[in-house]
Amino acid sequence: MKKLVTGLHHITALASGAQNNIDFYAGILGLRLVKKTINFDAPDVYHLYYGNEKGSPGTIMTFFPFPGIPQGRKGKGQLTVTSFSIPENAMDYWLKRLDKFSVSYEGPQQRFDELFIYFEDRDGLGLELVANRHDARPRFSYGNIPLEFAIKGFYGMTLSEECYERTAGLLVGQLDHTLIAEKGNRFRYSASGKPGDFVDVICNPESLKGLAGYGTIHHVAFATANDAAQLEAREKLLKFGLNVTPVLDRQYFHSIYFREPGGVLFEIATIPPGFSVDEPLEHLGESLKLSPWEESHRALIEKKLSPVQFDVKRYGD
Repeated sequence: MKKLVTGLHHITALASGAQNNIDFYAGILGLRLVKKTINFDAPDVYHLYYGNEKGSPGTIMTFFPFPGIPQGRKGKGQLTVTSFSIPENAMDYWLKRLDKFSVSYEGPQQRFDELFIYFEDRDGLGLELVANRHDARPRFSYGNIPLEFAIKGFYGMTLSEECYERTAGLLVGQLDHTLIAEKGNRFRYSASGKPGDFVDVICNPESLKGLAGYGTIHHVAFATANDAAQLEAREKLLKFGLNVTPVLDRQYFHSIYFREPGGVLFEIATIPPGFSVDEPLEHLGESLKLSPWEESHRALIEKKLSPVQFDVKRYGD
């Protein structure tokens, strides 16, 4: 039986400002800025995409930097930790790098068969670096990070829930995931069984409910092969009783959205057409890209957006 959901596609968060966001994710973490565009629903706000060289599904972290929004609160009903995969021998390098840029961290700690550290970006967004020997994906570096230590993409994510059973039921029954590990109140699910798409569900009934704002996750997107698979997945979710949006054209992928039982906004996004549909691979993220229906408004949009830049030399070793 074919899987309609093949793993993670992207994770989208809210940020307080675009320049600080670029400095942290492209500069300190060394991810590639693969697309600089605008929020479909708020054209005066950037939508920034980071990932590996091609912006492959399972590597894509995106942000809506909304100047002036309040800080959010991490809590139950949210995706509270985004985990990135690093090579097994890279932990010492990253500890020194985070120290260099005054990023505090907790750990290293052991979990299952992995070594990880927890830290937060400048907005308080929860992040991890997970050192492991199982991730065979290639790495990307601008040159500010030695390639042998560079991030490979997501390792997985953590959902904090009132209780895990209904969310787990959705993951297994409708989203093609399998329970692959558990310990205490942590239950790990995966579509592939490989680093890059691990979904850890933590049962945290005693924690406060999360509040949206900068430093919190807006939604998480799961990947599907094409439009036909997406429509099949949508029908499956509707039959399960979920309120699913129609298919929306996001220019670089097509999307459907729905809330999982614990309240986290889920998306299923197609793998094509990808980020090179409107600029060549070697120049991804260099210029502001607008959808065809916004191109006639370019002058006004650019006037409202604060200029941003990326100086890779500031973030070398």
